[in-house]
Amino acid sequence: MSFNIGLSGIKAASSDLNITGNNIANAGTVGFKQSRAEFQDLYSSSMLASSSNAIGSGVLLGNVAQLFNQGTIDYTENALDMGINGNGFFITSNNGSISYTRAGYFGTDKAGNIVDNNGYNLQGYSVNANGQIQNGVVGNLSIQTANQAPKATTAITQSFNLNSSSLKPTTTPFDPADPTSYTSSTSVNIYDAQGNAHVMTQYFLNNADPTAAPPVANNWTMNVLIDGRNPQDPTSTVPESVTIPFDGAGQLDLANITPTTAGISFANNKLSIDGWVPAQSDGATPATWSSNGATASAAISFDIRGSTQFSSAFAVNAVTQDGYTTGQLSGLEIDDTGQIFARYTNGQSKIQGQVILANFANVQGLTPVGKTQWVQSADSGEPVIGTPRAGTLGSLTAGALEASNVDISTELVDLIVAQRNYQANAKTIETENAVTQTIINLR
Repeated sequence: MSFNIGLSGIKAASSDLNITGNNIANAGTVGFKQSRAEFQDLYSSSMLASSSNAIGSGVLLGNVAQLFNQGTIDYTENALDMGINGNGFFITSNNGSISYTRAGYFGTDKAGNIVDNNGYNLQGYSVNANGQIQNGVVGNLSIQTANQAPKATTAITQSFNLNSSSLKPTTTPFDPADPTSYTSSTSVNIYDAQGNAHVMTQYFLNNADPTAAPPVANNWTMNVLIDGRNPQDPTSTVPESVTIPFDGAGQLDLANITPTTAGISFANNKLSIDGWVPAQSDGATPATWSSNGATASAAISFDIRGSTQFSSAFAVNAVTQDGYTTGQLSGLEIDDTGQIFARYTNGQSKIQGQVILANFANVQGLTPVGKTQWVQSADSGEPVIGTPRAGTLGSLTAGALEASNVDISTELVDLIVAQRNYQANAKTIETENAVTQTIINLR
């Protein structure tokens, strides 16, 4: 009997050595989860045997348990590397065969699909033609590497302060080349439908005149030129013009804003630059200006609400416009909820999709299939799929990888213990052999 007990102990110790050795071998494997041996004792019994007096029959390897505790998050230089901090697995597809992994090695293949280092496609929510994430529609994630098409400017929002202490210009008529003919000015780039940049300049003239009858106060003229030309007529340098009044507290008097030329209108508390014709110069001296052939928005909305007239220096507090030129892909960003953004050289960004994660009621029931991959089994239960940070799912750290959760120090100690167990069980067999030999030698 002792031979079998010792043999079972040797087999168990050998399994323990193999499991510990495998952990040590994968101490540097990204996303690897260590395993441990779980042993059970053995008893032989019969219907008439008394279990209280039963002698054990050895040991049995009951289970090889996977330990899914968190590994260290290590930062890398690859924007598509991802580490999961918390619960969940990346979902990958190998021609429709689904597997799960914690190894966040990701890049792109020649078709722009996001794949891991095995060539498996990363799964997630894709986007539609309007750039909106299609929640619930799971498929292969990909990166669109084509240039971003330009967008013509349709709206400008601006907030400025005009100096109430400034004087009326000393030179008339208005001349954009003569700073004494206006009080202050500012410029902003706008874009036509081909992505050509144009400079829209606003010139502000203080109309204050205390000697007039009645006196004029809190009243300004804003002249607008694009590329130094009239927005509607590139052959002219006569600006479009609008009168901008303020109340006694320095706040914009929206009710009395009055366009004074046909190219500017005012409705719904917003100005509108109408019928802009994008132009270009022939480069000659003097230059001849004509349409550049690009289209533009029928009207450019111009929102100056929030502008003031206080006794402080002229300043533009905020300005935004919604147009942009052609953009080339310059980089990728992934936030902690898995949304993938493409950055372009024109300063714009565009969402490319969203990474999803899966979790299981019994993660130890997953079946390891190698390559740091697991597949669903009857013991694991069905996957619960969602976006990072949703429910109990962990968050994503982009440009980082989750290291193996193996503790080398602990594994080396376990290795010594397994070796001692192996030697001790071998000693049991050796002793049983000596006892048996003594019996055989009796005469």
